[in-house]
Amino acid sequence: MRLFLRVMKALSDPGRVKIIKLLGQGELCVCELTALLGLSQPTVSKHLRILDEAGLVTFRKDGAWTNYRLCRETDSDYAREMLTHLDHWLTTDSQIQELKDKLPSLDRCRYLPTNQHPTKTP
Repeated sequence: MRLFLRVMKALSDPGRVKIIKLLGQGELCVCELTALLGLSQPTVSKHLRILDEAGLVTFRKDGAWTNYRLCRETDSDYAREMLTHLDHWLTTDSQIQELKDKLPSLDRCRYLPTNQHPTKTP
């Protein structure tokens, strides 16, 4: 019962549901999620920690970024089933669609300190 409740509690917050729907489109870093959701970095990080603990998301380090994605290979049957359902739920929700529409305009380099910007070679 504890694992079930952990997944349900993780999905009980609208911000966390939005994160799940955004990550359904592909990997995103904390700074991109912060920009999309208009939430503070500590708030987004807390949401991601809760989703990770529930087995719904996973992450990998990539230089200055921590990239999050949905955890399709989770050991939790509850998390796996909810992710499958969430793929089909809220597809016409205006808030979710508005966030998805912003995805192509994201530029993660914009969120790095100037001294950490990757150098472009001609």
